[in-house]
Amino acid sequence: MSEDLQGGEQRCAEERSRGERLKDFAYRKTPQKFKNASDLQVRFRTGFIYVTVSVLCILASEWTTLALLSATAAVCAGEFYYMLRADAKLPNEMLGIVAAALYPLSVHFFGLSGALMVSLVLLLALIVWYVFWMRTRIPDVGVSFFGAAYCGMLLSGLVVVRQALPHPWGGVLVLGIFFSVWANDSFAYLVGSKFGKHKLAPRVSPKKSWEGFFAGLVGSALFWCLFTLIPGLNLGIPMAMAFGVISGLCGVLGDLAESRIKRNVGFKDSGKLLPGHGGLLDRCDSLFLVAVASAILLVAGGCIPFSW
Repeated sequence: MSEDLQGGEQRCAEERSRGERLKDFAYRKTPQKFKNASDLQVRFRTGFIYVTVSVLCILASEWTTLALLSATAAVCAGEFYYMLRADAKLPNEMLGIVAAALYPLSVHFFGLSGALMVSLVLLLALIVWYVFWMRTRIPDVGVSFFGAAYCGMLLSGLVVVRQALPHPWGGVLVLGIFFSVWANDSFAYLVGSKFGKHKLAPRVSPKKSWEGFFAGLVGSALFWCLFTLIPGLNLGIPMAMAFGVISGLCGVLGDLAESRIKRNVGFKDSGKLLPGHGGLLDRCDSLFLVAVASAILLVAGGCIPFSW
């Protein structure tokens, strides 16, 4: 056991060192006019690139949307496993990352039965891994499966939404869900940073406040009201506001869940892929639960057509 812990800690240290070298290399190659930017400038530039890529991929076609979702799931799963290794876990990163990337693709081609097939194959592969690799423990198997389902299966809800409406409105609806998450985060941050006095969950995320929480729900509900303008979507204002509030609640829960994971393993950010923002998982933590909740709400409410 001590050897496993030492090996995990050594790998984490090597990965951190590699990340620092990549960061130094990127900085040396950066034009002088972009160096020494303020934190706000770095966050804005990174956010602009992230939003632009997301918008273009979602609106272009179903295939580019699938590519975006699969890549997002794979990268987030990789960051999740990277953090859990610091907590003395030894997940099977290869199986987990591949499964996370396959979830959106399987739902696109085979519907919900595709997600079930990926889950069963992943579970079978993990059982074989557990039986024949003697260093594997039950928590390692659990973490491997959870990481793939958390980052891939939940995100597949957006595939259901994307396919429900004809082009380009399916993409517009998916993009609207993205923007509702960003609106929730933005409203919560702006109001919470200025007026927040009552802590929402101080042990999990000390910076979140009840004032920001309610502002985020308002932002999410208002943005969902815009969905009523999408052709082919059977959604009225009252239902849109209710769905917006539920979506906002799921977004907060997803954010707190990832904050709890990072606090447990002693990480401030899940990675360094997005300068000024941390890792991709830090930006998508709210989206996971919102994606699956939105799909369930729209299908259950009869807002979009759905077939198994």
